[in-house]
Amino acid sequence: MTGSNDKAGAKAAPLKKVERIQTGVRMEKSLVKVLKGFAEYADLSLGDLLEGIVLHAFEGKSPFVRAELREVIEKLKDVYDCELQAADSHRLTEIDQV
Repeated sequence: MTGSNDKAGAKAAPLKKVERIQTGVRMEKSLVKVLKGFAEYADLSLGDLLEGIVLHAFEGKSPFVRAELREVIEKLKDVYDCELQAADSHRLTEIDQV
């Protein structure tokens, strides 16, 4: 993730070639807005941001170590009225399914 664990002067790791596929995932609307806003802030594509978040999570690491990044996320959550928290995961249902 941009700025999460960057070390000044650290030698960049070589790029890895991957094959990407198109996905058709559905996510909560305000959460997607926050993700898109943060991707824009970090100058990343939404896909790159999501890959980074998932890869960090798979290793038990937070992708947003710096307080400055967490503050940006909190501001974006306020702007887009996203009140979801980690405790809400796996407890979301579609509005028309309530």
